[in-house]
Amino acid sequence: MSRIGKTFKAIAEIIKNPWLLNHVLADNTIWKKYVQKHYNITNLPVTDINVLLPNFKEELNTFAFLEGGSLPTDLCLIRGLCKSMPDCCYFEIGTCRGESVVNVADVCNECYTLDLDPKLIADKTEADLIGFFSKGNTKIRQLYGNSLTFDYAGLNKKFDVVFIDGDHHYESVKSDTANVFKHLLNKDSVVIWHDYGFDPVTPRHEVMAAIMDGMPSELRKNLYHVSNTMCAIYTTRVLPVMELDRARIPNTKFKVTVEGTPVK
Repeated sequence: MSRIGKTFKAIAEIIKNPWLLNHVLADNTIWKKYVQKHYNITNLPVTDINVLLPNFKEELNTFAFLEGGSLPTDLCLIRGLCKSMPDCCYFEIGTCRGESVVNVADVCNECYTLDLDPKLIADKTEADLIGFFSKGNTKIRQLYGNSLTFDYAGLNKKFDVVFIDGDHHYESVKSDTANVFKHLLNKDSVVIWHDYGFDPVTPRHEVMAAIMDGMPSELRKNLYHVSNTMCAIYTTRVLPVMELDRARIPNTKFKVTVEGTPVK
């Protein structure tokens, strides 16, 4: 079952049986204790998006405002990081509708995106969603395969920015992370994980545990949570950090313009 199918099924079960939400919350509590026990922290250091990307200003050409997607700030973060890399080569795990990759294609030299082969997805509607916005873009190379078994070494290529946004359960995130660090990075690469947070101030500790367990131990010091996003990043830059504070007064306000265009 695809990620979208699993999400719908989970939501439907919680609606029918609201008490199941207690298990979701308890599960995150268990993972929080795991992270605290193994790494003596409960969240990654937070770095300000305005410090990471000075003069932060981005425009998204495609955003669906549908379930299972990223926040606008998430996609703007990815786009901004790609813009900061000359002749950027971009790789992502988890194409879904193609919103993320199509929003960076015009600022990258080339883009690769990996998702399940639609031919192997029984639900035609779900299958048609893969790459919905990115199909036909000549700068985007669509790869098909299971990220757990995909031959990353066979690409024989390194990437400047890698976005990990596939299945968000522990084993998948850990495997994706390990494969990316083993096969796809150069010395200055940036890695971005989506859904590190349930929201911009609430860590998703199952994903955090998988990130920490999947990457080389000596590089964990280079992990950050980017403010105002649900993303964690790995970067060789040394960035100033601030405390995670759910109640903190906003230090940034964003200007948002929304213009809808019918999809033909």
